Amino acid sequence: MSAAVAHRLEDGVGRLKRPVLEGLGLLRHPLRDGGRLLRRPSGPLPRPARRSLAFDGILVVVCGFVMLSWAVDSGADLVRDSNDGIAPLVRATETSSVIAAVALSVLAWAPLVLRRRYPLAVLWIVTAAAVLTPHDARRLVFYACVVAAYSAAAYSPYRAATLASLPVLVLAVAGDSDGVMVSPSTPVPNQYVPLLVLVPLLMATVGLRTWMLRADESRTRMSVLERERAEELRRAAELERARIARELHDVITHNVSMMVIQTGAARTVMEAAPDQAREALLAAEAGGRAALAELRHAFGLLTMETDDDAPALAATVDLTPQPGLDQLESLIARVRQTGVPVTLHLTGAPNDVPAGVGLAAYRVVQEALTNTVKHASGASATVTVAQETGRLRVEVTDTGGDPSASAATGNGRGLTGLRDRLAVYGGTLHTNRRLTGGYRVTALIPLVPLETV
Repeated sequence: MSAAVAHRLEDGVGRLKRPVLEGLGLLRHPLRDGGRLLRRPSGPLPRPARRSLAFDGILVVVCGFVMLSWAVDSGADLVRDSNDGIAPLVRATETSSVIAAVALSVLAWAPLVLRRRYPLAVLWIVTAAAVLTPHDARRLVFYACVVAAYSAAAYSPYRAATLASLPVLVLAVAGDSDGVMVSPSTPVPNQYVPLLVLVPLLMATVGLRTWMLRADESRTRMSVLERERAEELRRAAELERARIARELHDVITHNVSMMVIQTGAARTVMEAAPDQAREALLAAEAGGRAALAELRHAFGLLTMETDDDAPALAATVDLTPQPGLDQLESLIARVRQTGVPVTLHLTGAPNDVPAGVGLAAYRVVQEALTNTVKHASGASATVTVAQETGRLRVEVTDTGGDPSASAATGNGRGLTGLRDRLAVYGGTLHTNRRLTGGYRVTALIPLVPLETV
């Protein structure tokens, strides 16, 4: 053969190999995807309870004992007289046929103890036992096949592999011969009896599995909703605790600071000016009574949780409205009694603002004046409340001074609480030092509904 002829043959073979290799390459991806689909579980392997495992053990012992008895009495003869399955391998003598029948029964029924834990593996083992069983002795494994098919369809997370294995089991049980003899008068050919039993069973099992999966999904959704609801309740409780802490802080800090200043002043001038000491103590007493009244009011509102309790509590709890801008004069008067000159400027009609906005503005003035008393001893303060176009402007300034002894007890929560309180109404809080000395606190609160802002 010449070199030219050999070269042409190589080219021809190369042209023939190329489409074959390309076709194999195209088949590689579907085969790989199909293999992944067969190996992909829809969930974790089931973990049956001890009660379920105990039931499976009792089922295997009872049914296995019955089938072993039948295998020794009748199954061995059927195995010995057969020419397919395992019979040719054991030479079908009397002793070997008994051993073969017993072995097939054990191989088919023993794995069913783990039918819930490893349903697909049990199905494959029982299918192998059905393939090895002669057709005339198929009753040795038929009922085990029914249980294994149901278990795989109901419990196996490998849905694709299970659906591919079930037809193999049906073919292994049905075969080509007479199959399982159910009744001599059965109008249906005996080879179709396994199909008539297994196919409806498998369809019912798949339907049951679908219902179980949907029920599990419903329970999962309910669990998620319950967790979300619990989380919402937890957040609501945290917000409510923060609101209560903010309200108590605003009530207690101001009045207690005033009481500390007044009692300290009374102690200083007690011997030199008894009259001034008496006035300071009276002012401290008035501040304490005001603090108790506001605390009683706050706790009374917190304890009125149900409508049934409201009439009884209303008779004992002071239901006076929360303070507002109309009580700024009383607030400033108490601050003046501590020796801090305070000037009040009202512009527009600030007393006509909503109750919530008025309370927020009142707390801004209260906190700012409390800080002035604590951190700027000897300073004077100016309070300006102006109703501007679409908003309320509250400004408190002081001229600066030396911190008092109670200044070290501050933790900064007051201003943080004010920002949170104003944020409810879309307001803002600005604090800064003045160039001329002192401190400025400015709050801007919208007077229109948040939905229309």
